[in-house]
Formats: sequence, structure tokens, C-alpha cells
Amino acid sequence: MSKTLEQIQNEVDVWAHQFEKPYFSPLSMIATMAEELGEVARVVNIMYGDKNKKDREALKSLEEELGDLLFTIICLANDQKISLSDAHEKKLAKLYGRDNNRFEKVK
Repeated sequence: MSKTLEQIQNEVDVWAHQFEKPYFSPLSMIATMAEELGEVARVVNIMYGDKNKKDREALKSLEEELGDLLFTIICLANDQKISLSDAHEKKLAKLYGRDNNRFEKVK
């Protein structure tokens, strides 16, 4: 069963609100997001780039690292009362509007 972004945001919010301080400050969440993005980049660089895994280093999966990044994005959105579904719809409208002819399309 697939979940909507709204359902996912709600699950994270319910989990977070069991704590006295449910979310870190926005600046701390941005720093965490940068850390998580770096971990995604490291896995991709090891998988497809020139970086070699260190001896005895357990390589985390790309799925796990993307999940960590997504969780952090959801936390920031929840803290700022942003619907990621609405943000997605606005982005799609921009892609199909202003940016519709920006890239070469499949023929």
C-alpha cells in the first residue's frame, strides 16, 4: 500500500510530538540535511564514481541514505507547516508551464 505525502508527513509529526521539543531549529535541520545529502553523495560516488570504500567500512545502501534525507526534509516541512503535496503540485505546475520547453524532449 502506497502512502500519500500527507500521510507520511502526519506519521513523522505524530512520532516527533512524543518529545518535548519535536523538531530541531530550522538551521540545525538544514545542517542535518546537508550531512544526509553528503552521505547520499558518498554512496553514489562509491557506486558510480571514482571513490573506493575504505577497508572494513560498511557501505550503507542508497535507499537507506535517501530515506534519511527524506525524513529530514519532512521534519523541516512539518516544522514550517509546509505541505509537501502542495509544494510538489506547485513545482509540477512550474515544470509544465514556464519550464515546459526548457529541455530537449524524446522524439
